[in-house]
Amino acid sequence: MVFVDTHCHLDFNTFDTDRESVLRRALDGGVNRILVPGVDLVSSQRAIRLAESEKAIFVAVGIHPNEARSWKKDSLELLRNLARHPKVVAIGEIGLDFYRDRAPRELQSQIFKEQLGLAAELSLPVVIHSRQAEEDILEILEAWKKVLFASDSGLIEHPGVLHSFSGRQKEAKRAIQARFSIGVTGPVTYPSAHELRETLSSLNLEDLLIETDAPFLTPQAHRGERNEPAYVYFVAEKLAELFNLTPEFVALITTNNAGKIFNW
Repeated sequence: MVFVDTHCHLDFNTFDTDRESVLRRALDGGVNRILVPGVDLVSSQRAIRLAESEKAIFVAVGIHPNEARSWKKDSLELLRNLARHPKVVAIGEIGLDFYRDRAPRELQSQIFKEQLGLAAELSLPVVIHSRQAEEDILEILEAWKKVLFASDSGLIEHPGVLHSFSGRQKEAKRAIQARFSIGVTGPVTYPSAHELRETLSSLNLEDLLIETDAPFLTPQAHRGERNEPAYVYFVAEKLAELFNLTPEFVALITTNNAGKIFNW
């Protein structure tokens, strides 16, 4: 089986003592692509350095809504320069977070829109963080899609992914209508996640990506431990159960889905 982990914070310091071993376990487990998203300028730079030393690693650069207060006048230009690196395949992790509210909502919205503009300019897909902000996120993304259509952008068919989706079925279908993919992480394996599994099983496998969000959101089989990219298998296994398919087939389709978005 060949997997991709389309969201893994492998640059975080929780991996500093054994990052090489974590990578080896992932590669030995069939994970041949790992997308490491930035959460600010510093982590975006760290992710690029990782990608330069490991061919399986690719990068998204961006400023997370919880880091919105770090935004400066030159932040967009600095991101633009980072995004020109050949291992950068997306803009992210960007979006809105109304759960933690670590930055004013107006500021979150402003930098989200500016980074969407950068993605359109560079024709790079986006990796979207949305927490208790689905309606606002979808309104902004639908407006952005109109801009993409007006400019005949190459992003129209595969504009990006709603990472670690936790919204409702109607919101998932609205995102898919706008051609966004739905990212599935470890919580799909939790015994209490009935609504999430019901939502996902109402969708098409061709609209889904599998992710770990490591070191967070560890699947049930290893819950209480640090998550890592090798554990993306457990997400695929649960989707296989939901769709009455084999993990091998889920791996094949979700790997293909990721390739269409990130062109790696």
